Amino acid sequence: MFIDKRAQQSAGHYVESSPVADTAPTPPSLDDALDVSAFAIESSEFPIDAFAFVQEGLRHTVDRLERSDEMLDTPNRHVSGRELCIGLRDFALGQYGLLARTVLEQWGIERTDDFGEIVFAMVDAGLMRASEDDTSDDFSAVYRFDEAFDGDSVSVG
Repeated sequence: MFIDKRAQQSAGHYVESSPVADTAPTPPSLDDALDVSAFAIESSEFPIDAFAFVQEGLRHTVDRLERSDEMLDTPNRHVSGRELCIGLRDFALGQYGLLARTVLEQWGIERTDDFGEIVFAMVDAGLMRASEDDTSDDFSAVYRFDEAFDGDSVSVG
């Protein structure tokens, strides 16, 4: 999965440059980027917060993998569905700690397959890109939420 550059710009990720004028437009927020494509995700069972979480979680995963890839000298690598699911788990734990599973369940996300549904709705909306080889099956049963977010086996922080 890849973050669509337009969505990335809409989310406030800009390359720093010298200011040209004081009247530069205010960059749209992530919510605005998602609102623009709301027509494509409106029929989804998941709330807009779930989409924002997955989009931010993809950025987190890409950043983490890029740091790892710098050591392996393999830049610009594609993020697989499995890698994204693991990254989203880590991102959720970092954001919400031991309440991560509860927060995800409030959004209707109860299994990794749900991440796939959200991702492909965002692909359809133009907020993410997928390769020809990406399928929703890539997100199927990557881990069980009761195991992945169990307070006894999860390290947070």
